[in-house]
Amino acid sequence: MKSFAKLLATAATFGLMAGTASAEDMRIALVVKALGIGFFEAAAKGAEEAAGELGDVEIIYTGPTDTTAEGQIEVINSLIAQRVDAIAISANDTDALVPTLKKAMQRGITVISWDSGVAPEGRQMHLNPSSNPLIGNMILKLAADNLPEGGDVAVLSATTTSTNQNIWIDEMKKVMPEYPGINLVATVYGDDLADKSYREAQGLMQSYPDLDAIIAPTSVGIVAAAQAVVDAGKVGEVNVTGLGLPSEMAGAIESGASKSFAIWNPIDLGYAATMIAYNLAKGDDEAAPGATIGMGRLGEVTLDDDNTGAMADPFVYDSSNIDEFKGIF
Repeated sequence: MKSFAKLLATAATFGLMAGTASAEDMRIALVVKALGIGFFEAAAKGAEEAAGELGDVEIIYTGPTDTTAEGQIEVINSLIAQRVDAIAISANDTDALVPTLKKAMQRGITVISWDSGVAPEGRQMHLNPSSNPLIGNMILKLAADNLPEGGDVAVLSATTTSTNQNIWIDEMKKVMPEYPGINLVATVYGDDLADKSYREAQGLMQSYPDLDAIIAPTSVGIVAAAQAVVDAGKVGEVNVTGLGLPSEMAGAIESGASKSFAIWNPIDLGYAATMIAYNLAKGDDEAAPGATIGMGRLGEVTLDDDNTGAMADPFVYDSSNIDEFKGIF
């Protein structure tokens, strides 16, 4: 694994570690599942937007080079040593990060999770990009809408321990009885690596020759699966859907490998996470059941009994609107 110093160097080349920050600036670390993923780079733009509005914030955008809990633990330990003011993390593992994040909170660092959650004892609150039941229903509906007579679908997820994907898949399974004839044949994992996700998609089509759709609730997996469908000559036979970025999925919509997909705005997600971390670290808001926390231009998030809140509903992209959004994120 690369040293953390090298990871910070990678973040610096991305242009998000300010070299002119004031000593009085609040330092908020946006810790992502792995560097080099478009979804998280878009979230980092939102974090910088929030920092620009607040005026006294330095964003440290960082993460490991692969989607492992061990990599994130190394990153967190370094941030603790740097005595950052807040950590906003999209977790690679629900439970494995808890001891290290508890140590951060004991040192007075505000800790929130966003996108992919940490167990409650390891954070002060969690920001879901949308409601988990709505996302679970949406990813299945996108496949079922194009299978009026039913059909076989498979899921290509991120890691086996990825908090958000596992929850969305569980929610999807809960609503499957509402979609008669839809049959889930397999769930496989590409670890949010393009090459592995591509191979897993190939394997699904080989193992299930009558497969009608691949549902990928991950922005890396959905692009890889769409390319695998194109390369296999199965456009029109296997529809790829799930959660993806318009900029990365425009080609799949154009080729017909994907008829539609959904995503919230990752720029807004990074913006909201930063605003929440700032308000908690400043003491302007408190993370408690029923509390509301400011999210700047996005309004407020209301926390449930688990100190979890949702930002917005997912939005569907298809051939009718993809050109409008593909140049934005």
